Amino acid sequence: MRLLALSGSLRARSSNGAVLRSALAFWDGPAATADIGALPHFNPDLDGEDATPTAPVAALRAEVATADALLVVSPEYAHGVPGVLKNALDWLVSSGECVSKPVAVITASPSPTGGDHANAQLREILRMMTGEVIEAACREIPAIGPKIDPATERVTDEATLSELRAALSHLSAATGAAATASTPATAPASTAAAPHPSERP
Repeated sequence: MRLLALSGSLRARSSNGAVLRSALAFWDGPAATADIGALPHFNPDLDGEDATPTAPVAALRAEVATADALLVVSPEYAHGVPGVLKNALDWLVSSGECVSKPVAVITASPSPTGGDHANAQLREILRMMTGEVIEAACREIPAIGPKIDPATERVTDEATLSELRAALSHLSAATGAAATASTPATAPASTAAAPHPSERP
């Protein structure tokens, strides 16, 4: 099962980047992080039926299409979703790659709320896009600063690591269940006995 992660922060030493990398360590399978920094500003005039998507947009859509599940990790800016992440999601609204895709949302913040406004907004956006938001896999991580080792840029707080492990476990289980449900049932083999050679015409 292939996991694609989207980060709401482009900072080189982002705390949410550390959360994302730490979370991916708990995914049992191939995983990648989408590059959303090069995406153009969303413009509906560039997204019509006859429009040819730019290379960064086409690449993002292809990555999402081939992923079995999505992990969205983001900070909260001004009680909302960071513009770079919202822009990436806007490019996926009409093309349909997120439809029925299992997705987890994790927000981390220096504040005691853990980015709850951005978390709720992201879950609502993804539901509108008909993604399958796995509530048990969503997390809001408060006071993130001291929970990260700046030398390794990984989460070291054991309680937070336990939460990330549980979140990815729930996402994995939901992804496996979705894959099983979408696999066509194999037609049962015929139980009728073949005719004896002497009975064949």
